[in-house]
Amino acid sequence: MSDDSYIASGDGVSLDQVLSGTVQRTGALAAGVYLLSADEPVLYLTAVCGLPVMVTAPWRRVAVSTTGPLSEAVREDHLVWVGRQEDMARLYPNTAAALPYQFALAFAPLHGVRRWGALVLVWLRNRPPSLTRRERGHILSSASRITRVLDQAPAPLSIPDQPRAVPLLRPAPDPAQTGLAAADLLQRLPVGALSFDLQGRITYLNDAAARLLGRSVDSLLGTPPWQAVPWLDAPVHEDHYRTAVFSREPVAYTALRPPDRWFDIRLYPDDSGISALISPNLRRPPAEAPPPRTPVDLGASPEATGRGRIHQLIHLAAGLSQTVTVADVINMVADQIVPAFGAQGMVISAADAGRLRIIGHRGYDPRTVARLDGLPLDTDSTPAGRVLRSGTPAFFADRAEMARAHPQAPALSGKQAWAFLPLVVSERRVGCCVLSYDHPYPFSASDRAVLVSLGGLIAQAMDRALLYDAKHDLAHGLQQALLPVTLPIIPNLAVAARYLPAAHGIDIGGDFYDLIRLGDTTAAAVIGDVQGHNINAAALMGQVRTAVHATAGALPGEVLARTNRVLMDLETDLFVSCLYIHIDLAERRLHLAGAGHPPPLLRSPTPAPRTVAVEMEPGPLLGINLCTAADYPVTTAALPAGSLLALYTDGLVETPDTDITDSITALADHLNRNGDLPLDDLADSLLHHAGLQHTRTDDIALLLLRGR
Repeated sequence: MSDDSYIASGDGVSLDQVLSGTVQRTGALAAGVYLLSADEPVLYLTAVCGLPVMVTAPWRRVAVSTTGPLSEAVREDHLVWVGRQEDMARLYPNTAAALPYQFALAFAPLHGVRRWGALVLVWLRNRPPSLTRRERGHILSSASRITRVLDQAPAPLSIPDQPRAVPLLRPAPDPAQTGLAAADLLQRLPVGALSFDLQGRITYLNDAAARLLGRSVDSLLGTPPWQAVPWLDAPVHEDHYRTAVFSREPVAYTALRPPDRWFDIRLYPDDSGISALISPNLRRPPAEAPPPRTPVDLGASPEATGRGRIHQLIHLAAGLSQTVTVADVINMVADQIVPAFGAQGMVISAADAGRLRIIGHRGYDPRTVARLDGLPLDTDSTPAGRVLRSGTPAFFADRAEMARAHPQAPALSGKQAWAFLPLVVSERRVGCCVLSYDHPYPFSASDRAVLVSLGGLIAQAMDRALLYDAKHDLAHGLQQALLPVTLPIIPNLAVAARYLPAAHGIDIGGDFYDLIRLGDTTAAAVIGDVQGHNINAAALMGQVRTAVHATAGALPGEVLARTNRVLMDLETDLFVSCLYIHIDLAERRLHLAGAGHPPPLLRSPTPAPRTVAVEMEPGPLLGINLCTAADYPVTTAALPAGSLLALYTDGLVETPDTDITDSITALADHLNRNGDLPLDDLADSLLHHAGLQHTRTDDIALLLLRGR
């Protein structure tokens, strides 16, 4: 299918006609048809009516597997309605990040002889946020008409390289209403006047506009201004135009024509195109520095992009997507979002047992935070509770506006303007984010639109972070509770132990160590590593420790065999590496058995210090062998007086792209050089050595023993 063709059914009805009729019948701003590729699970925008094709570039290709209303409509084969931007931010935050505009959307599947794709309809924000039964019927009947056209198409369909621009069919205007009188009127104006179609092309301009733009009328007609005028060839100008098309509200901004001429540009959109006025900015001399971007009062939403440009929104969304913990989210909001919107303060609260608990803040006196912390959700002191309950954001441009709604609120903090953003995820009230200003701040439509979208993204990030922190704290607490609080005192045996959680972003693991006193001159040293980094690993670690304790004192091979049988009875799908050493201080001997664990290091002090990995015949991992009668060979080694024994988990020696044998050798060299240090200092030195070698992605457990 080429770009200038159209799909027609067997009875001659074209997709263009049905799509244009759909826009008029439903009262929508625009409509588009997405077709599902036959070669890949991707939806391609094929035709669009009521919007310029160039503004649809970010959404021309949508994977069916993505989380969004369009993909959901196709996957689930049902109509998806999003009546408000707040709903989009709450239900589909990633889609809201790419659509920071106030309008309603409907997504209807096109399912006939095959699953064709979906019809998308866009309405302005001034319509009610819910669908009536009649409106739903119009949408579904329009989708059925389009599906029928696709089913009856005489030729196989192909995906075009670019979406087709479908004209909005209207009755022809009365020629008496056009002509020379209108042209004369525009030519007499002292300001530049231009008319654009919905594709951004100039369809008319007066001589004043050509003069101010610095181009001839002929060179400008039929082209977008950002292509014909070099000093308008910047993304910001096209972005202003895109916002006017989507919002259907006037947009005003100031542009520089190099080297020093400033112009005021005003865009007035409707559903047929855009009228523009351009005039010299006479409020500042040419040599004056570029002015701050301030809105021109048009009685509507001026500065319709400003800080809310889509690339900035995507940048902030990308930053939020990389956050893991609650602290990450708070720092991201404070360091990136607060300055991006010129705010001086921020408070993030989480809903907890009917109250708003402040979990992060910037720019507030601690005494103020203490007064605001723990307010009930039904409080009237601030708008936070009402905003969270309703799911609708609130903006207050100055203290007077706040005082009218909440008389007590202005005195609580001394701030002058506020934006209250509900953090809601799938009807779950997560909390509230408040941005505040030290001076009155007129929130433009752009600011409001982008902040609402960001509120949805912050909610998703915060919900994820709260769950992560809760899970992490639970697992960490469980693991710490299962590790020994203190190690027993054994005569003639000095001990030091360390446990170091994995690097940032990794869950809790199952590394463990233990020292069991068997008698005055005997002890058992144990170290192990449960597969995985989660609560299950930590819980299994406790069970393994219990099983080892229950059989400690038996031969090392028997201890591991019995522990393996316990794991088999538990039917766990996790594996455990373990090293069990029976220490006989009277005989100065070690009896060792291992289950897939790195060998211990033994440093002998005389005649010259020498550190080696104890050679031992390994046994299978605990829990990996389907046979409960697994064999764990026992190795015996001498323990000279003053010897140092180091037990460790693989987090201490595993390095990407490095053979583990080389890493163990390097650790032995370090232990040999520093083995005379006090044990606590030596333990810290070994951890520091591991940190210098690589970025840790695993937990570390370390147990050092020195005989006297």
